[in-house]
Amino acid sequence: MSDPVRRPAVPPPSEAEPRPRRSLGVCALIGAAVMAAVDEIVFHQLLNWHHFYDRSTPSVGLLSDGLLHTAELLALVAGFTLWADLRRRGALSPSHARAGLFLGAGGFQLFDGIVDHKLLRTHQIRYGVDLLPYDLAWNAAGVVLLGVGAALAVRAGQNGRGDRSVGRGPEPSR
Repeated sequence: MSDPVRRPAVPPPSEAEPRPRRSLGVCALIGAAVMAAVDEIVFHQLLNWHHFYDRSTPSVGLLSDGLLHTAELLALVAGFTLWADLRRRGALSPSHARAGLFLGAGGFQLFDGIVDHKLLRTHQIRYGVDLLPYDLAWNAAGVVLLGVGAALAVRAGQNGRGDRSVGRGPEPSR
């Protein structure tokens, strides 16, 4: 006979409660990391329009891109680990998770456009061109993503009590 497999103590699926705020926060982290990855891959690497820190040598700019890429990957791993835990516990609220994804993406985009580009001036979207159209498009994209996320969050809050949790939860004991 073999020893029974020990499973972590989690509530059975019938007792699992959706955790709206946690679902929103975890997916906001994932959304911010995904938007950082899009910025890093498209604008830093493929288009080569800027580095994260352009106020020094190209080597420092490349180093700063590597650090940003590392941070975004760590955020993705942490976010998906927390998301998987919510699913495992049957506590994921899908409507709040969708809202969090858009809020995180829009928050990153707008933070980068206002704080990094204009306040700290660590970099600009492009150099040697009229920046106004680029800045408007960059920040408008962030505002649109935040608006979609806010609308989804309001709707999720209104329907929150009826939002069913998602996840398989633990298997019943035999």
